[in-house]
This record gives sequence, C-alpha cells and structure tokens, in this order.
Amino acid sequence: MSTLPTRTPEEVFADHGTRLGTGDLDLISENYTEDAVLITPEGVLTGRAGVREVIGRLLADLPDAEWRLTPTFAANVLFLQWTAIGADHEVTDGVDTFVFRDGLISAQTIRYTLSPRATRTK
Repeated sequence: MSTLPTRTPEEVFADHGTRLGTGDLDLISENYTEDAVLITPEGVLTGRAGVREVIGRLLADLPDAEWRLTPTFAANVLFLQWTAIGADHEVTDGVDTFVFRDGLISAQTIRYTLSPRATRTK
C-alpha cells in the first residue's frame, strides 16, 4: 500500500514532468502504479519495468529535446498533445492519454511518430 497521500492528476502530472527532466527511470516509474498498463506503438507493456522500458527508449531517442506539451484534464484522465525536437529526431504528432488512480498513473496510451530531422541547407 502506498504511503503517498492521494494527489490530484494535475499534481501527479507536474511531478512527472519534473522527474522526466532528471532522466532517472526508477524515479520516473514511481509515479505509476505497480500494475500500470502502457499501450505503445510497439505493443503492450505492464508494470514499472514496462514504464522504464518505454520512457527509456523515448529519452534515448530524444536527448536534450525541446518539448511542447498541451494537457487537457477531465476528472481522472489527462489527454496530452505533444511535440519534441531533438538534434537528430523530432516528434510532431505525439498524443498520450493517462488514467490516474490513487494519486498515481495506472494506465497510459502512447502514440507518436519519431522522424529524423531534415538537414537544412542554405
């Protein structure tokens, strides 16, 4: 049983953003329930180990990226549209849906297309 007080989805999301900035996958995964379900383009992953795998891949693909997020909350669900631009890759159509339970994230559907950045010539 969690010793954390129940947090609102907004509080969890704000904390999640801070933890993502650290790149510490164990710390990031603590914002998810032990039985979290992640539906990704590559398939379904579960638990905190699945969280570490999915987020680890994304952070590895987009190191030092500039992220732009537009969150919309409705009760215990967050709909998040996002883009990320890194040195070599970019995401222009990221859409995540988070479901919150007991002050943690219990489910997340992750959709995005990672594309190589076009080389610009003068």
